Amino acid sequence: MIFRSIIIIGAFASFACALPLHAQQGGAKPASSPTTGDAIDRFVPRPSGKETKFEYSFFDTALEYMVLRMWPSTRDGSRNPDPIIGSRMNWGHTSRYRLESNRIVFSMLEEKDITPLTEYRQDLERLGSEIDIASLPRNEQLAYWMNLHNVAVIEQIAINYPVKSPSLPKFGPGQTPLDHAKVLTVDGIALSPHDIRTRIVFPNWNDPDVIYGFFRGDIGGPSIQRRAYTGENLAELLGSSAREFVNSLRGLESFGKNISVSKIYEEAAPFYFPRMDEDLRAHLAEHAAPEVSSLLAQGGEFEINRYEDTVADLAGGEKEPSYSYVELGGMPQDTRISPSIARLLGERQQKIEQLLRDGELRGRVIVLSPATGEEISAEETAPEID
Repeated sequence: MIFRSIIIIGAFASFACALPLHAQQGGAKPASSPTTGDAIDRFVPRPSGKETKFEYSFFDTALEYMVLRMWPSTRDGSRNPDPIIGSRMNWGHTSRYRLESNRIVFSMLEEKDITPLTEYRQDLERLGSEIDIASLPRNEQLAYWMNLHNVAVIEQIAINYPVKSPSLPKFGPGQTPLDHAKVLTVDGIALSPHDIRTRIVFPNWNDPDVIYGFFRGDIGGPSIQRRAYTGENLAELLGSSAREFVNSLRGLESFGKNISVSKIYEEAAPFYFPRMDEDLRAHLAEHAAPEVSSLLAQGGEFEINRYEDTVADLAGGEKEPSYSYVELGGMPQDTRISPSIARLLGERQQKIEQLLRDGELRGRVIVLSPATGEEISAEETAPEID
């Protein structure tokens, strides 16, 4: 049902309380942390060897209700949609990438939904100030930084919505683009999303798959997942996100003799792809499906594509002047479904039907031994479509 995932947002308020974060066997932050001149150096990983785990149940619940899956790319660029009947204006998403990248239902969030996100972001900041993050197991550190980054991006867009793009200078005290806005403070250090990626994570984790864990709030970047990152699920979620992005048009596509790749690889190049052509090509090949593998095998130089920085929502960051009503239980409900959102959801449904026909939507059910935890069997299954 097209509107199922949209209508369910009304239930989010029942979960909208900032649940406390839990740390098992967490140690308090020492009186001082070593630095080498740059205060941010205190976040350089130096695991203590103690087993410490965080759980992010509130963020899991929030993501489940806020995120609408757009499913894998068909690698067919969407044509420019026709204007809504009776109007010369073309509202909503019009990008050729508009059927790629998961969406946050920003246009349907109200203050009672946003306040818990702010409180949760503050809880994460407090946790990073009270506990020595750098001494945690490395996977726990990485999950913490990814979740903090993503909560902040979602919260800031929600507070400032409607906003066409996170790249507009309207975020934080300095009214700057979101990526460089100092909207976070951990252990007394003001941080931007860009700081977390390029000053904390990229220099200290050598696996390039980490670049896919950061949601930038727009269509062009890696998708937001419907689960929070944890120390246990990092490999699974990052691998899934990497495969989705690499095999999407916004990841790479062919233009003439060259291969157009996302600018997120340009940002990551100093850390992971010093020999841009050779190193990036090898990385992309690790995650490439057959069509993309063939494209890479053809050679051609890499060039940076025109990045799609439209906000990853349903409405293109616009307040369309008309809305539709959906009937539930015989009663009309104002769901704030504008004609452009209805159009996008209709296109999404057509995409899902095509993926099902092509056998591209398959899940895996893995059965583990209760005694050893080892895999006993795995079975492909069609996923639940929402």
